Amino acid sequence: MSKIYLASGSPRRKEFLKQIGLKFKVVPNDYQEDMTLDMKPSSLATFLSEGKAMSVSEKIKEGIIIAADTFVVLNDEILGKPHTPGKAKETLTKISGQVLFVITGLTVYNTSSKQKISKAVKSKIFVKNLSQEEIDSYIATGEPLDKAGAFAVQGRGVVFIKKIEGDYSNVVGLPLFELSEILKRMDVV
Repeated sequence: MSKIYLASGSPRRKEFLKQIGLKFKVVPNDYQEDMTLDMKPSSLATFLSEGKAMSVSEKIKEGIIIAADTFVVLNDEILGKPHTPGKAKETLTKISGQVLFVITGLTVYNTSSKQKISKAVKSKIFVKNLSQEEIDSYIATGEPLDKAGAFAVQGRGVVFIKKIEGDYSNVVGLPLFELSEILKRMDVV
């Protein structure tokens, strides 16, 4: 069996790979994301995940690289990580009562055969109407500051989500169904 490498330091992605029984090593990528590229969100997510995979492939002689890039989209606008309480408040106010899409670009690359499979996975999120008190209280936890779209569905932000259509694991950052299908196609598992 080929060695598997995760091109991410994300604790959630690591937990997901452990959950499905994969043995892997984490190799952080050095890829510099450019979120200003003039591309549709699905194409950009895939492009960025491919960039991360290829960045790690320069460090690895032989193995399977799994790379992903996830972001939240509202009306074709990519909502990044707010980093400040003011920006978090702005983002949470903007998404209140809205329908969002979480898009993950997923790339699996075999360094030996040079086979690369990439795809974008999209999930739909229905956000409840948020009161100013709910927004302020959530920002005070610090959780939304480093989360795309200013919320974490796997954290306290879950109470803002009325409904999810699509893959829950995609919303958290790694679409496990699609990943397992790709790994089967590549004869990895």
